[in-house]
Amino acid sequence: MAATKTRARGGSKTSRPSSRTIDDLLSDFGTTMPRKAAPVADPPTEKLFPGSVKPNGVRRMGHGWAATMPPLAGYQMTSEETPALWPLISGDGLPPSGAEMGYDVLSGGKFYCDPMGWVLDDSIPVTNPNIFIFGKPGRGKSATVKAFMLRMIRYGYRSLVLGDVKDEYEDLARFLGVDPFRIGPGLAGRINPLDLGPLGVDWEKQTREEQHRRANVIFNRWLFLIRGLIGSQGVTFTPTEERVINKVLRHLTGWSVGASRLKPVTIPQVWAALDSPTKDLVADCRYATEQDFYDGTRPLRDALGALCEGSLQGMFDTESTFNPDWRAPIQTLSLRSLHETGNKVAVGIALMCLNSWGQGMRETASAGDRRIVLRDEAWLQTRLSLDAVMALDANLRLSRTEGDIQLVTYHKPSDPLSAGDEGSQAAQIAKDLLNLSDVRILMGQDESVADELGRLMGLSEMQQSVITNWAMQEKGRALWMVGDQRYKVQTLLTPLERRLTYTNDAIDPAL
Repeated sequence: MAATKTRARGGSKTSRPSSRTIDDLLSDFGTTMPRKAAPVADPPTEKLFPGSVKPNGVRRMGHGWAATMPPLAGYQMTSEETPALWPLISGDGLPPSGAEMGYDVLSGGKFYCDPMGWVLDDSIPVTNPNIFIFGKPGRGKSATVKAFMLRMIRYGYRSLVLGDVKDEYEDLARFLGVDPFRIGPGLAGRINPLDLGPLGVDWEKQTREEQHRRANVIFNRWLFLIRGLIGSQGVTFTPTEERVINKVLRHLTGWSVGASRLKPVTIPQVWAALDSPTKDLVADCRYATEQDFYDGTRPLRDALGALCEGSLQGMFDTESTFNPDWRAPIQTLSLRSLHETGNKVAVGIALMCLNSWGQGMRETASAGDRRIVLRDEAWLQTRLSLDAVMALDANLRLSRTEGDIQLVTYHKPSDPLSAGDEGSQAAQIAKDLLNLSDVRILMGQDESVADELGRLMGLSEMQQSVITNWAMQEKGRALWMVGDQRYKVQTLLTPLERRLTYTNDAIDPAL
């Protein structure tokens, strides 16, 4: 096509061809946009006081200094068709309740986070208050978590950090007047994951029916933990092992003989009961002789023995020395000393023990005791074994019943899938963990995980671009998935929060 020559200031130039409209594009496919009939213009009103001609104006309707409005095309279509042509039109926002996190980039309005309020609001597609956060290191993941914890204090929420692997929440705890409880090799702190918890209080005052209910809750919690601990050692936990452990726990607590009060139990006591079984235990486990019992439970005894004598010795093998103050705004259990040993398997096992202990401590929480339970670096636990994944799965399923907000952090969506080989039962259960959270916060990620994000989260290409491009340009940016709704959110921090959330002390040369 020959270009049209026009004269312009500074010489001649070639004019651009006019841009194509939506009608032009659709006409190539033999269709047109449905037109909306233009409304009939109202007859002009009679002017009682006609204005005089103003300077540089023409005395005629639509002329003068006032610019005329450009003609706009009107379209008529269904709400299902509209997002295909205008995908970035922002819909109704979330109600202004809960923590004010920042602002919604598309609408320009403030963005609030209130998981419990969303569950109670039928207009919001959220059925559980769990939150999963995914983000590349350095994208503001921990800062978002800390800001949420701080801002929810005014709404009556307290926080429980079950395993601060890197002491990222130590400054926040000390700012709120709470010293972290440290657990690690050579430290005095002890946690008994087989603690009776609040359910063991006033046991003798309960009715027989209530005692049976509490005993079932306690034994099931212990069984899930021991299943995970045994599985982390590569030992298969079959129904035979389950029956043996059940009998051991009932013998040690005195439940099998009708004791008026349950006795405290520790993991070394369970191992000792298996290593030196009584005749009643051998008979209850349906073994013909004591030697048959030894032969049948050897893998079970070896797995528990490794836990009692290995890297975790002196940490989870005696009664708890930590008595948390549940009225404090935050309680944090530090695992940094164990993490510095470089034994990731031991850290994962420790996280599993703390998660079980924390669940036991929350079993009789009152209705007004609102709690944010943080499970940091959860991939260290889920990668251990199928049983470890099932233990975390059981904890998350109780969030709505217990009234807690379970907050789980990962680096990328594939972290839960590291629980087992692709297609294995462990990987499938770990993948199903994502369905236990209706609120997901996707922070900045590399391009290499874009397809993975889209496959696991059901994201469109535009939503993937938000995470791999826009969210990587500044800290605190994230795509919030609230049910089936999507929000581009920029988290904002106050100067005080910036100091409390700074985690680059080790690499900052100015410090």
